[in-house]
Amino acid sequence: MRFDFIVPGDLSLATGGYVYDRQVIDRAGAGMRHVQVSARFPNPDPDDIAEVARVLASARAPVLIDGLACGALPRETIADAPVPVVALCHHPLGLETGLPTERALKLLQQEADALSACAHVIVTSNTTARSLESHLGVSPDDITVAEPGLDRRSPAPRTGTPPRLLTVARQTPRKGHEVLIAALERVADRNWTAVWVGANTLDPTWAGMLDARIAESPIGHRITRHGTLSAGDLSALYGTADIFCLPSHYEGYGMVFAEAMMAGLPIVACAGGAVPEVVPVAAGLLMEPGDPIALGNALDLVLRDRDLADRMAAAGHAHAQTLPDWDDTTATVRAVLRGVAR
Repeated sequence: MRFDFIVPGDLSLATGGYVYDRQVIDRAGAGMRHVQVSARFPNPDPDDIAEVARVLASARAPVLIDGLACGALPRETIADAPVPVVALCHHPLGLETGLPTERALKLLQQEADALSACAHVIVTSNTTARSLESHLGVSPDDITVAEPGLDRRSPAPRTGTPPRLLTVARQTPRKGHEVLIAALERVADRNWTAVWVGANTLDPTWAGMLDARIAESPIGHRITRHGTLSAGDLSALYGTADIFCLPSHYEGYGMVFAEAMMAGLPIVACAGGAVPEVVPVAAGLLMEPGDPIALGNALDLVLRDRDLADRMAAAGHAHAQTLPDWDDTTATVRAVLRGVAR
């Protein structure tokens, strides 16, 4: 049985959600067909919705829909489908940082309506499962957790002189880059360099603000920024880093934290969303989101206490070995689809 997987926009985008979708499609092989729909989701026009309806109308087996599209569909589009629809929710659309209150509430209601018509919902973390229960009214019986997979690798040597602080995230308000700049200014007297990786095209206004903030900062010249990198180049950067720091306000899972632990990097981050679920206490120092003072103090501690950094790195790498790989993730997703088909 072959299942269709509807994904909005460009599947090659280097965000965590698209990496997840791409890996599942690749691992499923002939058992899953990728169907690309409009990149305007989650803000579709009527033609975009009609396009999804046509895909559903022609389906002969349960259809998996990425949450960026599924959460923005009218309930009747899903309810009228001749086959069961399964949603893959990376995190609720209305919990995106920086949304006006009215827009956030509208998205939450819209997604709740859409998911109420779905046969099942797959999420990437227990935290997101609880969010769907509390914010969107989804029954726990209708939710399956399929954590992202993780490729195995050897830990980084962490011998940078000066230490290199790595941040991997697209430049959007949810990722907290402005908090990171303020925290780095608090450790300006310590010896370090910083490398940021991530697209700056998803929110040009926000990226422009970060550009201006870095240009005026006394530590701006110590931050090297890259856009989207290939998987090989990004893997190489993990191998040359000493500390991973990303102060996200919220994460539905946070794949980069798992990747950093697999690379043997101590984590300095924020306890937003699922991050405490992904990063165990021994592997990371987690602050409240939006607190640059606490983040700066944590960075200072890890930079000056090598023994602590080494213990965190070892604990993170050991924990990463226990996480699923992409074949495990794909098997869980396919099991849900087969169960719905029965």
